[in-house]
Amino acid sequence: MRFLDLAATSAAVAATSGRRAKVELLAVALRSLDPAEAPAGAGYLAGELRQRQTGVGWASLRDLPAPATEPTLTVAVVDATVEQIAAVHGPGSQVRRRELLRALFAAATAEEQRLLVGLFRGELRQGAQAGLLVDAVARAAEVPVVAVRRALLLAGDLRAVAVAALTGGTAALAGFGLRVGRPLAPMLAQSAPTVDAALEATGAPAVVDVKLDGIRIQVHRSGDDIAVFTRSLDEITTRVPEVVAAVRALPARELVLDGEAIGLDATGRPLPFQQTASRAARRATPSTTGGTPVAPAVLAAARTTGNAVLTPYFFDLLHLDGADLIDRPGRERWAALASTVDESLLVGRVEVTDGEQAGAAFAAALDAGQEGVVVKAPDAPYDAGRRGAAWVKVKPRHTLDLVVLAVEWGSGRRQGWLSNLHLGARDPRTAGFVMLGKTFKGLTDELLRWQTERFLTLAVERGDRVVRVRPEQVVEIAFDGVQTSSRYPGGVALRFARVVRYREDKTAAEADTIDMVRAIHAGRAGG
Repeated sequence: MRFLDLAATSAAVAATSGRRAKVELLAVALRSLDPAEAPAGAGYLAGELRQRQTGVGWASLRDLPAPATEPTLTVAVVDATVEQIAAVHGPGSQVRRRELLRALFAAATAEEQRLLVGLFRGELRQGAQAGLLVDAVARAAEVPVVAVRRALLLAGDLRAVAVAALTGGTAALAGFGLRVGRPLAPMLAQSAPTVDAALEATGAPAVVDVKLDGIRIQVHRSGDDIAVFTRSLDEITTRVPEVVAAVRALPARELVLDGEAIGLDATGRPLPFQQTASRAARRATPSTTGGTPVAPAVLAAARTTGNAVLTPYFFDLLHLDGADLIDRPGRERWAALASTVDESLLVGRVEVTDGEQAGAAFAAALDAGQEGVVVKAPDAPYDAGRRGAAWVKVKPRHTLDLVVLAVEWGSGRRQGWLSNLHLGARDPRTAGFVMLGKTFKGLTDELLRWQTERFLTLAVERGDRVVRVRPEQVVEIAFDGVQTSSRYPGGVALRFARVVRYREDKTAAEADTIDMVRAIHAGRAGG
């Protein structure tokens, strides 16, 4: 397929407002792809390069050669060239990468160059979100959309699902059952302002889990092979030896576990998320773990490696010795979990029948230094990749996961650092972001140093006062309320916003929406 045709589709989708028309444009393009081009082509339509890291920064895309007058590129040629660029390493790599990049852009027409810039920068705002592409894949392959959606939830890879649908139809999509060793999109929780509101959503009786402020992990074991994945499905096995050791000590031969890994201080209380994420937790010993139990295998691994203790705590079991459990009720999954995993590795859980019991569990979690609770319906299946009413999280304050749109240079003590953040909520209707205000509150010197380096790599426009950045970095923001504001395009602004932490485990597509902000403003939802 000509790359120009894909670029034309991208431009047409961006210029089209109707959902059906967008889906039809995308479906036509997907049907036109050669099977070998489908992984890359489907990714381009989603605004993504197949190669996650290319080494191409914003500076490399400033002085580009003049566009070609005649189209010669194909999807396959572009993909092969990007693969070459991503593979460049070692001495002279910067020069070689620039040569390959300039050759690619010199062969591209003006329309093709616009698409390439958007792909390399991660800024392709054409309105082709995952939901639209799921519908388009179903239309192009003439398969039920529910089959595509389920395959995507289990596979976590839209490109692989598109290839399967286009080449093998419904039968190929059915092959995307839960497979040990291949991560699946985790089940997510809605938010509620109180435990009473959470119980209204889940019904009673319910179970209340302690909500840990750690790293979401999904652990796969097949015999001696163990793999650990993050919430975003990135593999981190080599970075968490204590998690591997804890799971290797379990009696089961094949399983898939869902849980959190969290750092503990010398008293056994949880450390702040930033310290957990950076593995800066102090090493624990059997005599200093306080009231929080730490599995012996975890301590042994930490002593051997000299790394910080990241203790895993599990709250769900999705597969056990050849049997998939995701479609079974929670109470069955949790019973199997309790019989398989040692109690020292289980998230605190209590069954409740009313708001008073749930409130007591919430207060106990906060007293222990935890983030809050998650109220769960015991009859619900594991709804992979979905944020339904079966799981509802409750925290003691309003928080939102927002996207940084720009950053202002600091003054005074913060001179020379990027400080004041411009915050945006996701707009699902436009695939863009709506600014809600600014904040520099809650930023430590360490965070100032980190974010200055981070946002300069994301910069698309550097001014003397403001640096505008690619809308990629998610930050968790605490605030006291939402107020009406004529200053910002969404008509609302956050009151007393302050930074809680940066969310490396979330993409901009997973940020909270402007609809959620307006619901909080109207008193209909919690953060």
